[in-house]
Amino acid sequence: MTDFSDRRRMMVDTQIRPADVTKYPIIEALLAIPREKFVPDSQAEVAYADQSVPLSTGRVVPEPRTLAKMLDALDVRQDELVLDVACGFGYSTAVVARLAQMVIGVEEDESLASEAQEILSASNADNAIVHQGDLAEGAAEHGPYDVIMIEGGVEEVPEALLAQLKDGGRIAALFMDGALGEVKIGYKSNGRVSWRFEFNAGAPVLPGFAKPKVFSL
Repeated sequence: MTDFSDRRRMMVDTQIRPADVTKYPIIEALLAIPREKFVPDSQAEVAYADQSVPLSTGRVVPEPRTLAKMLDALDVRQDELVLDVACGFGYSTAVVARLAQMVIGVEEDESLASEAQEILSASNADNAIVHQGDLAEGAAEHGPYDVIMIEGGVEEVPEALLAQLKDGGRIAALFMDGALGEVKIGYKSNGRVSWRFEFNAGAPVLPGFAKPKVFSL
């Protein structure tokens, strides 16, 4: 049997702390959540590698460093409501559940959403639920949200999502330009979101988050 707890500690010591993520609640959450249970069974052996894990939908579970640095920049608090878009099998949702009052994961793949809810329930993440629906539409019925996280690449963030962010709230998104990506944190004030660069990362652009193609003659 593989001892995943050792790999979990190694992930934190070799990937997370060197990335200047040192807040105790984030470290504690990453040490507590069994990432190997939130990836496809065939990918369990690489769950703690410093890389993204592919999903059958053509998407990925972002590498641990990206999630940790996003959370560090967002500074999620215990009294906050969080929307986790493109949650996959629910790993990021489970981590955030240990930091926030409540987290809503959004997953458009019906079987993936169902499996994510089962894994979260088995992990005693009682303050996390998975909403099945279009990623770009979010989950307005549970909002508005203090924090929104997008677990994949975007070229632009749909207005429908920005509208679900509370005034004074924060949103994390990985903006892709070709193969290069920048994680930015958006801060909403007086109905407008202003973005600030945080760090570089990469991930495939999510369905519904690409810029409309402009054709010219």
